Amino acid sequence: MTDSILYEPLYVQPGHLLRRAQQISASIFHDEIGNLITPMQYAVLCVVLDNPHVDQVSMAGLAAIDTSTAASVATRLEEKGLLLREVDPADRRQRRLSLTRAGRDLLVEVNGGIARLHQRIFEKFSAQEEAQFMSLLEKLVHLNNHQSRAPLTVAPEGRETAASPSGQG
Repeated sequence: MTDSILYEPLYVQPGHLLRRAQQISASIFHDEIGNLITPMQYAVLCVVLDNPHVDQVSMAGLAAIDTSTAASVATRLEEKGLLLREVDPADRRQRRLSLTRAGRDLLVEVNGGIARLHQRIFEKFSAQEEAQFMSLLEKLVHLNNHQSRAPLTVAPEGRETAASPSGQG
């Protein structure tokens, strides 16, 4: 005799579908960008571009990654010549980050690939479906930010990010 188990089928579970969506996005990222940088390295470079001289801990919060991962990603980007990590004169335990010319050039170089990634993800969506999906995805991330092991934080200058914890709505 077999025990019957009541459960939601795997292929309609939100956690499974989100994991699959992330796998698909990462696969397309690698198709379009190749081995130049990883998705996480791209995120860090974007945060530093938007927040010049940000400290490493704040960068981690803005990229929504844990501080130890942020430190290792920043170190790898520095080794590739894409990022400068300088001791913060105000707090010598901290590192301030800025893009090198090579880092800026790389972001310009991968821009087309990022645009193609976006297009490929949404190629079967209407413009309305894409807007609705993005709105709901942003809402899901925003409302559940507090449940993340590495929650997104507010930008250092006090300006809020798209999914910052304050201003929930």
